[in-house]
Amino acid sequence: GRGFAFRRKQKIERQYRKLLKKGRKAHSQQDNQFIDTYPEHLKHLYLAEEEMLKKWRRAPDDSVLSEEKLNKTVDTCTFSYRSVTTEGKFKKKTSNQKAKEEYEKIKAERARREEEAEKRKQQREAAQQLYKQKKMEAYKILSKKTKRGQPNLNLQMEFLLQKIQQNT
Repeated sequence: GRGFAFRRKQKIERQYRKLLKKGRKAHSQQDNQFIDTYPEHLKHLYLAEEEMLKKWRRAPDDSVLSEEKLNKTVDTCTFSYRSVTTEGKFKKKTSNQKAKEEYEKIKAERARREEEAEKRKQQREAAQQLYKQKKMEAYKILSKKTKRGQPNLNLQMEFLLQKIQQNT
């Protein structure tokens, strides 16, 4: 009846309704409706135009516009990419933007660490391969036998001479 599972089910239903309510609120906001769908290379133009429209909505409608107002609107219409980016620098970042930046930093750091670990692993494997190869060559030279099955001392002496010469 009213045990743990029932309370848990009720809690999940409340959370679901809460999410639905938040979703409806998000859809009702129309200010940021088109920002995400702009193409990257034209985004600054769309944002500048949107700001201009917001300014026009705020200003009281005058039936007769003077030449000065027309000139000002023409000047504001010709936004450069630089002016939009400088305005963007001074705006405060939202918590979502901060979280995204932090996530990207952490992601980049993890990728860098993984790359370094991969390099170290490859270097270690290459060193082990070289070591095994040298060991195998030494073993082949030292384990050679004569026709009668005796160790070949000439090859062993040459191997030791080469080793001494490499060390000095």
